[in-house]
Formats: sequence, C-alpha cells, structure tokens
Amino acid sequence: MIILGIDPGYAIVGYGIIEKNDLGQVRVVDYGAINTPKEMSFPNRLVMIQDGINALISRFKPDAVAIEELFFNQNITTGIAVAEARGVILCTATKGVKKVFEFTPMQIKQSITGFGKADKKQVQYMTKTILGLKSTPKPDDAADALAVALCLAQTNTMLINSDVQIFTNNNLKKMDLKENLKRKLK
Repeated sequence: MIILGIDPGYAIVGYGIIEKNDLGQVRVVDYGAINTPKEMSFPNRLVMIQDGINALISRFKPDAVAIEELFFNQNITTGIAVAEARGVILCTATKGVKKVFEFTPMQIKQSITGFGKADKKQVQYMTKTILGLKSTPKPDDAADALAVALCLAQTNTMLINSDVQIFTNNNLKKMDLKENLKRKLK
C-alpha cells in the first residue's frame, strides 16, 4: 500500500510517500515540498499546489492520502490562507485517490510518539527512527508529512481497506453528494 502524507500550507506544502507491506513494515518512497513563490499571486499559488498534488498522485499512484488538520495558534490571516490551500489539497486528493484521511496534530503525535503533546523534535526523531533514516528529512514540512503518512500506516488496516472516504476526529463519514442533496431538499 502506498500512502501520500501531506502537511498543508500555501508557501510550502510538505509531502511524504511511504509504502506499507503486508507484514506492516514501512519504507520511504519519496519526500519533499511543493514551494510556491511569494511574489506569485495567491490564486496562482493555489493552482501550483493543485498541479503539484496532481503530479504526485500521477507519479506515485497512492492508495490513500493522509492530511493534517489545521491548528490555529496566533495568526488568523495566515491560517485563512492555509485553510484555502488545504481545501484545494483535499479536493484534488479526493478526486485523484478517493481515500482521504484527516488527522489532528494530537492524533499524529500520539501515533508516532505515544504522547499526544509531544514536541516537534520528538516527532521528527521518532519519524526518522521508525523509517530507518540516517537523518531527519528536510524541510521540516516534509518530515511532518512523513509523520502524517505514518499515522495512517499505523491506523487500523480495516479502515484503510473499507469504503470510507474521510476519517476525521475519530468519526467516519461516507461522503455521498446525492444522499446529502436529497436530505437537504426534504
């Protein structure tokens, strides 16, 4: 199983691709970042992100995508732009892969380190260790994306192999547009 992990952003979108075999062993396939130039208009940056995600899906043909949910700390303006980029990423991933899973930062930290409030260095160290890497992947966004992919790899395989399309906050949701429209029209 090939898993594409994504750490969303609009200046830098981290990605990490791992493969999980039938024995549960994982290995790194690729990692890196989609970088958008700050002098480029925001709509064009979003298009660049969409093109980058499409290129990753075309090249690696992942079975599932895992993406980190947003956590707003202080700068709401930046948070809105990241949320817009994340929307483009979610839409593009769902069109290309169909199995998209979302995890909160706390879920990722818990999965990787066993402690939901672990710091960034602990998560990076454990990601490096679990994947058998000699050094921490750079940029940090790529290391974060590998942690997101590992979080899905360590999730119950029955979820990944089911018809469920979106996993978020421990609730499984089957997204069916026709069903949702019928319900709203009633």
